[in-house]
Amino acid sequence: MPVFVADENKFFDIAKNAVECRIKRVEKKGIVKLKAKTKRYLYTFIVASDKAPPLIEKLKSVCKSVKEL
Repeated sequence: MPVFVADENKFFDIAKNAVECRIKRVEKKGIVKLKAKTKRYLYTFIVASDKAPPLIEKLKSVCKSVKEL
């Protein structure tokens, strides 16, 4: 099961060690899910669509492999 992270800074600390990061846009709800997969867990951070672009750019600079779903 995925682990939900509510703190932005904690999520980006986890993303530094992630094997893969994913970006999933949920248009119906108006949210973007940022996911960081480590060897053990899948961490999820949810943000509103209007606040997502700067966080996505930050995720791309932090994470080794980023995929958009």
